Amino acid sequence: MNNDYQRIAQAIQYLQQHITDQPKLDEVASAASLSPPHFQRLFKRWAGVSPKRYLQYLTVEYSKQLLANSSQLDATLNSGLSSTSRLHEHYIKVTAMTPAQYRSAGKELLINYGFTDSPFGVVALAKTKYGICTLYFSDQCNEHVFYDLLQKQWSQALLKRDDRSVEQVVRQLFTRSAKSKIQLAPTGSNFQIQVWQALLSIPPGQLSTYKRIAAAIGRPTASRAVARA
Repeated sequence: MNNDYQRIAQAIQYLQQHITDQPKLDEVASAASLSPPHFQRLFKRWAGVSPKRYLQYLTVEYSKQLLANSSQLDATLNSGLSSTSRLHEHYIKVTAMTPAQYRSAGKELLINYGFTDSPFGVVALAKTKYGICTLYFSDQCNEHVFYDLLQKQWSQALLKRDDRSVEQVVRQLFTRSAKSKIQLAPTGSNFQIQVWQALLSIPPGQLSTYKRIAAAIGRPTASRAVARA
């Protein structure tokens, strides 16, 4: 098992160092000294996501830094992608919003937000037509604080309170059903998103530890950082 951890950690490090090369599955599997099919299964088991999806996460996070000071085309090419349509596809899949919407702090984007009860207390939630972009519990912020957070993060967006639609989403979130599929638009650091994705791989009713999650994302010494995330 420790050998598996080491191989996945090695593969993750390889992906992080070669983002702009957009390596294929065969290349990353070779870096981990595994056959592509076996590597694909092993990576998803420990990282909670496929190597392709993980590279998409890395590419989006890398491009966010580029978008702050360059055009969408330059950010695309400097991220190793062949066209802006590919960057657009990555953003929709990973963040549930377009690169232009991210760059413009939500310009012309409608964000519905509201508050409702859940099994864990009152939920403050915001969503776009693509998915959930922000979620807090009442012990983390009150109504005024939540609105200020949204306004600060998405200063150009149209914020509209809609408790009824938020209630419907929250009900779906906390109803265990194999048919229920929630689309998320998480905003966080690359490390945070890795941790959250790994949490999703834990089967319902089972437990894990910060140490195991840290190892699963290739950061075996980062247990405390995992706990914060």
